[in-house]
Amino acid sequence: MPKPLRIGVIGVGHLGARHAEIYAAMPGVRVAAVCDTDATRAKEVAGHLGCDALTDHRELAGRVDAASVAVPTTLHGPIGLELLRAGVHLLIEKPIATSLAEADALIREARKRTLTLQVGHIERFNTAIQAAQQLLEHPRFLEIHRLSPYPFRGTDVSVVLDVMIHDLDLLLTLVPSRVRRVDAVGVSVLSPSEDIANARIEFASGCVANLTASRISEEPLRRFRVFQEDRYLSIDTRQQTVEMARKDGCSIQRVDLPVNKQSPLQDELASFVRAVRLRRAPLVSGQDGRAALALALEIERKMRRPTAPRRRR
Repeated sequence: MPKPLRIGVIGVGHLGARHAEIYAAMPGVRVAAVCDTDATRAKEVAGHLGCDALTDHRELAGRVDAASVAVPTTLHGPIGLELLRAGVHLLIEKPIATSLAEADALIREARKRTLTLQVGHIERFNTAIQAAQQLLEHPRFLEIHRLSPYPFRGTDVSVVLDVMIHDLDLLLTLVPSRVRRVDAVGVSVLSPSEDIANARIEFASGCVANLTASRISEEPLRRFRVFQEDRYLSIDTRQQTVEMARKDGCSIQRVDLPVNKQSPLQDELASFVRAVRLRRAPLVSGQDGRAALALALEIERKMRRPTAPRRRR
């Protein structure tokens, strides 16, 4: 039998702890250590899993073969780069980094050392998206909403990098065309950066996407509406359901598509483990993460551009 793959998790808050629990249940995988700057939290999670508790990610060198990085977004670049230099395969939570320079450095280092670099765009593993993707050929218009209550965590970046980034990655996957124009507006309500944002994206193919992301809504909503010439799809990624409407003679036929509901996070982590073991490219590569980040940063730039003063009459 091959040796168990030694896994580490850096940042064991709500999401990181879930990573560790899922890895621990995988055959052929051993959670060797968890790391968090909060020593009490690290010991709590490590005690539950029977692994080492660390407070410095650099101590993972030599202890693990691969790791999940689930720390605040601003630390993705520096921590990821140090771990790659230590020879560790990485799954970095979305977004890959906060700047294109940091993303490029991560991609270069992973390529130089022939290491797996996967970005945690979890919605790629959503079975509702996978079911709908087979029916999308030439999308013409997309209406995308991702709304959630205020998280009181992860607000070190704007709602675009925190929330909308999921849909930007999906959009670039579903619409294989060059982005031609971006317009955006954002408003800060509870955070130093924007908590609600709307973006309109035009593609060279003629497709237009309208995205709204909010982290100050009362009710959560994650919905894609996709229109193309022969059909309309409504995809609820939270409930993992897909409704399709299409012309049938002189009437409209509506049908719920079959979706084999599964945990996107479990599928994402299993995919990462397979990529490391088989030395193959991950489903969501560092380049994919960079592309989503580049579009997110352009949306932020358009949100923050100064507006011309109104003329007095």
